[in-house]
Amino acid sequence: MTTVTDDPALIQDYIERGIQHLWVQTQGVDNLRKEDGLVVIESGDGIYLTDIKGRRFIDAMSGLWVVAVGHGRTELADVAREQMATMAYANTFAYSSKPAVDLATKLAQITPDGINKALFVNSGSEAVETAIRMAKQWHYNRGDKGRYKVISRVGSYHGITAGAMSVNGSNFINRAPFEPLVPGNVAVENVNCARCPYEKTYPECDVFCARTIEDTIKFHRPETIAAFIAEPISTANGCWVPAPEYWRTIRRICDEYDIVMICDEVINGFGRTGEWFGIQHYDVLPDVMTVAKELSSGYLPIAAALASDKIAAGFEGEAGAALVGGSTFGMHPVACAVALANVEIIERENLVANAKKMGVYLDTRLQELQSKHRVVADTRGIGLMHTIEMKRDPESNTDFTDEDAVGERMPRILRDEGILARAGSAIAIAPPLVINGEQVDEMVDIIDRSITRLESELSIA
Repeated sequence: MTTVTDDPALIQDYIERGIQHLWVQTQGVDNLRKEDGLVVIESGDGIYLTDIKGRRFIDAMSGLWVVAVGHGRTELADVAREQMATMAYANTFAYSSKPAVDLATKLAQITPDGINKALFVNSGSEAVETAIRMAKQWHYNRGDKGRYKVISRVGSYHGITAGAMSVNGSNFINRAPFEPLVPGNVAVENVNCARCPYEKTYPECDVFCARTIEDTIKFHRPETIAAFIAEPISTANGCWVPAPEYWRTIRRICDEYDIVMICDEVINGFGRTGEWFGIQHYDVLPDVMTVAKELSSGYLPIAAALASDKIAAGFEGEAGAALVGGSTFGMHPVACAVALANVEIIERENLVANAKKMGVYLDTRLQELQSKHRVVADTRGIGLMHTIEMKRDPESNTDFTDEDAVGERMPRILRDEGILARAGSAIAIAPPLVINGEQVDEMVDIIDRSITRLESELSIA
C-alpha cells in the first residue's frame, strides 16, 4: 500500500483537505485547525494504528468499541473481494443471499436460546430504531394499538437517528437543537451504586433502581408502554456493572406488564464483556437484541435487530402483519459475508475467553493506578470494557475546573505518549479482543505516564 509518511508536503495536503472538505463527526472545526488537531490514520495492525506522519498508537478504544479481531486482517479483505466478485448486491427487499442466510444462522447459534431471527441493517442507531419499531408494531399486530411509549435510562446512549436520539439519555449528546423529538420517551434512573440517585446502598436497597421502574410504568399506564431499552452494561454511563438482581427484576417487570425488553448489545456484544453478549452475565432472555460494531469488527458497516421467537411470531400470517419498512443496504451480501468470517475468527481464536482473561488482568493493573495517582477516583468495568474516572481531588469529590480543560488536555497527552482513546475526566479503555498480557502492560504503562503528565501540567501533587 502506498504511504505518504516520507512526503511532508503530501502529509500537510491531506490535513488541509481533510479540514476543508471532510465533516469529522463530533469535532469542532476550530479544534481541528489547531496544531496536530486532525489525525489522519493510514494503516492498522493488531491493536495498533499508524497515522500518515508515521506515528504508531495503541488503539485503546478498538476504534469505537468496534474492532474485536484487530486491525489488518487480510482474511476479511479476501472474503469481501471474493463476495464482491461473485455477487455484490441484489434487491434486499425481495431476495436473500447465501451470506445473509449463513450469518443469520450463525447468530441464532451464538445468541441466547430463543433468539432466532435477524433483521439486518447498517448501523447501531438503525438497529435501535428498528427494534423500537418492531416492539411498537408487535403490540399493534396483536390489537394492542395504544402502546407507543418507550422507557429508557438517564445516562444511556442508543444512537443518533431521530428515534434513537429520542431514547438517548447520555450527557454528551445535545438533544436541544432537535427537539421536539419522537414523542413517548419515558426516562428512568440508571445504575450507579457509588452515587446512587436514590441515596441507597447495595445490597440493602434490593436494586431499588430497577424496582422503582414499576412505579413509573403504573404512572404512565402500562397500556401505553411498548418497550424498555437499555444496555446490559452501559459504557456511556461509566461502565457500572449492575448487580445480578437488576436485570432479573427488569425482566420480571416487563413480563408482568407485557412490555418488550430490548437489550442494546451494540457495544457489549461479541465478547467485549467476557461473554458473547452482555446480558449473558445475568441469565436473562431479552425479547429483542440490537447488535452492530463488533459484528463485523468494523471491516464493513452492518448491524441487526435480533428477535426472540415470541416477537418473531407476532409478524407471521397475512402480508399486512409484516414489519413495516426496510433498508436498501440492510442484508448487504458483502457485509454479511465479512461479518460471518469475523464471527468465525472470534470463535476459532477463543477471543471471548481471551477478553475475560485479559479483562481480569487489565482490572488489576488499572487498580494500581488508583493507588498511585491522586486524581484517579475509580477504575471499573468488565472484560475489555473499562473506565478510569478522574477528579481534581477525589477525597473531597472535587471535579476538574473548566480552566483545567481536561477534555482537550487528556487526549493530547495520551496521543503524545502513544495511545488513541476517548478521554477527558474519564478515560475509556476497550482495546481489541486480540490483546495479550504484554500489550496490556504496555497500554497501562503509557496511561500511567500520561496521568503523571496531567498531574504535572495541572500542578497537582
